[in-house]
Amino acid sequence: MGVAIRVIPCLDVDAGRVVKGVKFEGLRDAGDPVELAKRYNAEGADELTFLDVTASSSDRQTTFDVVSSTAEQVFIPLTVGGGVRTPEDVDRLLRTGADKASINTAAIARPEVINEITERFGSQVLVLSADAKKSDATPSGYEVTTHGGRTSTGLDLLEWVAEAQERGVGEILLNSIDADGTKAGFDLPMIRAVRSVVSVPLIASGGAGAAEHFPPAIEAGADAVLAASIFHFGEVSIGEVKDAIRAAGYEVR
Repeated sequence: MGVAIRVIPCLDVDAGRVVKGVKFEGLRDAGDPVELAKRYNAEGADELTFLDVTASSSDRQTTFDVVSSTAEQVFIPLTVGGGVRTPEDVDRLLRTGADKASINTAAIARPEVINEITERFGSQVLVLSADAKKSDATPSGYEVTTHGGRTSTGLDLLEWVAEAQERGVGEILLNSIDADGTKAGFDLPMIRAVRSVVSVPLIASGGAGAAEHFPPAIEAGADAVLAASIFHFGEVSIGEVKDAIRAAGYEVR
């Protein structure tokens, strides 16, 4: 194996609070982001991902404050996404205490921004977040979406992740819109499909409902596994997930 599998809780932050929806709708409050981050740090999370779901300029400062407070108290890598559009946005996040920035919509609108960010800060700071779902309209049968799956882009998922890797992105966060919030397990065929065209680390997201859902995602090609609601609402602990991964024969920290 060599590299240990990472377990990453994701905090969807809206105006300074953690929220979680099903298929990105019907958000419910899950608590204070800094408190949750501290809890996950103590429970053995390998990294944390913050997604600013408001991403409107009015709440921008709130997000920077949350990132800064978290970085002061939590010493595992922190990835922040939502509203990242320019190298300047990435610069500000890094100065605020983030270790990596996650980009989605802005990269679709102007793919060159991937080159601009990675040439300036290095590939390791940039995560491509790809929200994808099944579609008959693309060659691979998977299409990239924006706005939480509501807006189709017409982009073929496999072509897009391959291009992003070529442009220098350091890792890919693959979120299955079809599986998101269902708790029925990760989208294994989609993970396999993406793994077949990229070599950068792949984070699987969407669909985790039980500890036993995690090892199959790794078997399908994920280097890291991400979940939100099952951790926030105490349904499954990070320790239980790591035990399941270990029991399946993979290395965890």
